[in-house]
Amino acid sequence: MVRSPELNILTVEDPVEYRLDMINQIQVQESIGMTFARALRSILRQDPDVIMVGEIRDQETARVAIQAALTGHVVLATLHTNDAAGAIARLVDMGVEPYLLSSAINGVVAQRLARTVCPNCLTTYFPEANVLRDAGLADKSEQSFTRGAGCDQCHKSGFRGRVGIYEVMEVTPELHRMIHKGASTQELREQWRRGGGLTLREEGVLVALEGKTCLEEVLCVTHSDGQEPTSAAERKLSGESEADAT
Repeated sequence: MVRSPELNILTVEDPVEYRLDMINQIQVQESIGMTFARALRSILRQDPDVIMVGEIRDQETARVAIQAALTGHVVLATLHTNDAAGAIARLVDMGVEPYLLSSAINGVVAQRLARTVCPNCLTTYFPEANVLRDAGLADKSEQSFTRGAGCDQCHKSGFRGRVGIYEVMEVTPELHRMIHKGASTQELREQWRRGGGLTLREEGVLVALEGKTCLEEVLCVTHSDGQEPTSAAERKLSGESEADAT
């Protein structure tokens, strides 16, 4: 939990969706010139400990956010990309120099929301062969999954609520070096996967194996990068823990 009375936390949002205690929130109003970049410059003079940028949309906002991170502030921000590794290329495209980005970024989290199976009409089933293949589980035909049959409580949809699927890319020293040298998204992704990183689809399959959603929903909200699962992914998808692997 970041929120604390000992920390000066400021956000720049468009719009402010939830009012939060102990957090100073600023609403972007472009009609009067209060843009993300201008608001960021203003709050840097207020001695913030943590800064949250609702969305990085342009070069100016990206540059100010990176400069804030380089001067010792904790900066949390969002931007639109296909996956975690794609955030690096997106920021470079916005004009952030790779050597600055490599010094400022510590990690990237990509997320998707999948519909959760309705607990009132939950049932087990065995997915079709093509679904298992697309999920990287072609040899798991005996594995059962859960889905909703449809009832009045879920309006016959079989789903009620949502669950997050998260792809977490920690920027390791090797990734820092690669970003500094201007490595491509594909090169960064391959290095991250060699270190045990799981893609959105692989993380989604784990959520489906836990019975929180169905496999078809995972395939619908995630995309495949065309690569085979890493050894770490294979162990997790097989139900083994890291400690169990030798």
